[in-house]
Amino acid sequence: MGRYVIRRLLQMIPVFIGATLLIFVMVNVMGDPIAGLCGERKCDPATAAQLRAEFGLDKPLWQQYLTYLGNIFTGDFGTAFNGQPVTELMATAFPVTIRLTIVAIFFEIIIGITLGVITGLRRGRPVDTGVLLLTLVVISVPTFVTGLLAQLLLGVQWGWIQPSVSSDATFGELIVPGLVLASVSLAYVTRLTRTSIAENKRSDYVRTAVAKGLPRRRVTIRHLLRNSLIPVVTFIGTDIGALMGGAIVTERIFNIHGVGYQLYQGIVRQNTQTVVGFVTILVLIFMVANLLVDLLYAVLDPRIRYA
Repeated sequence: MGRYVIRRLLQMIPVFIGATLLIFVMVNVMGDPIAGLCGERKCDPATAAQLRAEFGLDKPLWQQYLTYLGNIFTGDFGTAFNGQPVTELMATAFPVTIRLTIVAIFFEIIIGITLGVITGLRRGRPVDTGVLLLTLVVISVPTFVTGLLAQLLLGVQWGWIQPSVSSDATFGELIVPGLVLASVSLAYVTRLTRTSIAENKRSDYVRTAVAKGLPRRRVTIRHLLRNSLIPVVTFIGTDIGALMGGAIVTERIFNIHGVGYQLYQGIVRQNTQTVVGFVTILVLIFMVANLLVDLLYAVLDPRIRYA
């Protein structure tokens, strides 16, 4: 196991460099970031040259990337064009989005897996058909439509929640935004769990456990569900980074000042340091989540061993 972890960590190095290089190049070709720093008027050549030198934009792109790569290993993700260090923006944005992601993952695990188990065990019955139709509707409706409807009905018309999340963004305030963020992934988790349960229900080890006279609850939880969770865990693990990076729409609707909000502001204002810094952290989260998912396979299925 230890050798496998070390090997995976070493494999992360070229992946991290390649991903950050691609992001750095793509962000820097979006447009001229200096153009938006002088307001509606165009910057005069002297001011533009001074700003480029101040933010290091007068250097070749490859040199900018090497400088950035060297700085992030010391914890320096650069300075936003408003003069605020990117690390300060991260310190305020990431805790909010992490709480939002925790709420979303909670709904995916509790509701998604529960519905998947119920429908998988009752495949072809009315409850199975109803849940399949419901998940198909959820997948078909865009997230921004779901979010706006939830905000309009629950927040404006019925008054059950605040239409906008406060600056504290407590877990209680993030329940509805978290459910909106998790809605599509929840539907996929339900369908994936249902399919896996329905396939494994016909396996030999399940029939053997039933033939031994084990209680149905024990057969379902300890034998059937445990082996059926491997594809579900894979999806949820990769979905953690996707939820954090894809929360732009949800955070905009509910006025949540998290990672999605900062990314949106950085893209609109062409603030390359902010965008690259935040996406770099998201790349690290993706890689760590994938590693943890691979290690969790051995816990779910004892037959899996890493040399």
